[in-house]
Amino acid sequence: MDKSIIDLHPGLVAGFAIVVFIMLLLDLGIFNKKAHEVSSKEATIWTIIWISLSMAFSGVVYWVFNQDAGGHDLAIEKFTQFQAAYWIEKALSVDNLFVFILVFGFFKVPRYLHHKVLFWGIIGALIFRAIFIFAGVGLIELTYLPEWIVFGVPVRINVVMTLFGLFLVYAGIKSWGDGDGDEDEDYSESAGARLVKRFWKVSDNYVGDKFFTVQNGIKMATPLLLVVAVIEFTDVLFAVDSIPAIFAISKDPFILYTSNIFAILGLRSLYFLLSNFIHMFSKLPYGLAIILSFIGVKMIISPWYHISSPISLGIVGGILILSVLISIMFPDKEENGVG
Repeated sequence: MDKSIIDLHPGLVAGFAIVVFIMLLLDLGIFNKKAHEVSSKEATIWTIIWISLSMAFSGVVYWVFNQDAGGHDLAIEKFTQFQAAYWIEKALSVDNLFVFILVFGFFKVPRYLHHKVLFWGIIGALIFRAIFIFAGVGLIELTYLPEWIVFGVPVRINVVMTLFGLFLVYAGIKSWGDGDGDEDEDYSESAGARLVKRFWKVSDNYVGDKFFTVQNGIKMATPLLLVVAVIEFTDVLFAVDSIPAIFAISKDPFILYTSNIFAILGLRSLYFLLSNFIHMFSKLPYGLAIILSFIGVKMIISPWYHISSPISLGIVGGILILSVLISIMFPDKEENGVG
């Protein structure tokens, strides 16, 4: 029987929450209590830690299902569901880095403040992703059409999954042709920035790592709060692509949420590790366009043909590796680092 981990071991929910809380506390309260520029060495260590924790948790997923829920085959299916959802979200998160670099450059954010902005962006992602994932799973369960017979084969179509699939195919095709259009975007007029400006006046200059300041007796937001709002809104926009994509991998909300959060939690360290080498991923957006389209097709054809999680993981992994190799072999003529 295909049971959720929540049904098998409710304690894992508390365990996951405790691990995330402790890691965030260590990150912000101890190792990064003072705003500073994160070195490549520090970023590498944290990247290894987060990926190792993610892989260890996928091992826990395998162990739980292998021991308590039907044996090796189901355990492998759940293990690969976690892995596929994790690496899809990780890849799409790397794509976020392109936008983060543009946002930080647009607002001229000092490098020592990047970590704090990304940290609060992660806190927002923890909340919004939970809402999107659990609401999405509930909505999917409510939108199955009555079963009907096609050429003697019973077919049960889900309206939401089909719409998600069509949207992802469209998003993949659109992102392939977008190119570098974001470079000319005015982020000071994005929805997140407008929201902050609606409630507070914004000071002209940064005031250390503070979100608010008082000038001439008036409480004002600093540009740092503006940047956090833009990053939060940007993450919500990216979730519109990534959340439907992982629904094609699994319907288990715990696997979806934990894989999603582990991928996002490692995004900050990955940003500092890769920001100066982002040209090595110049072709990644094209790989992601193919992945989004593939997942969209997978969702559309799922009532007739199921592509298993191990196969999906292999296809996604292969596309990601190939896109990075092509980026290295055929780099862009203009390779700009982050100043």
